[in-house]
Amino acid sequence: MGLIIRILISAVAVWVAAYFIPGVSVTGGAGTYLIVAIVLGFLNAFIKPILTVLTIPITIVTLGLFLLVLNVLMVYLTAYLIPNFHVNGFIAALLFSFVVSIVTSLIDAIV
Repeated sequence: MGLIIRILISAVAVWVAAYFIPGVSVTGGAGTYLIVAIVLGFLNAFIKPILTVLTIPITIVTLGLFLLVLNVLMVYLTAYLIPNFHVNGFIAALLFSFVVSIVTSLIDAIV
């Protein structure tokens, strides 16, 4: 039950981010938001930790700022895998990752 609630919260966060950020579009309805949330969560849970370990030297040299690039990469990879999810530009992907993170944290705190 907890996993379903987290996916729904993430889907709402994706909707908020897509609504407010120019350059991010989600077409296809509520199902697409759920799919984006699931795929993004999967990538962040399984692929991002591997990339984080592999890029430790770059992360250290950039004082951790390279982790933002990894967040953008996860958003781009999600957009590549889901045909109804489009992100135009690095800044849009970066803002998308920020908004999704903030909205998810706020909703988690409320729930």
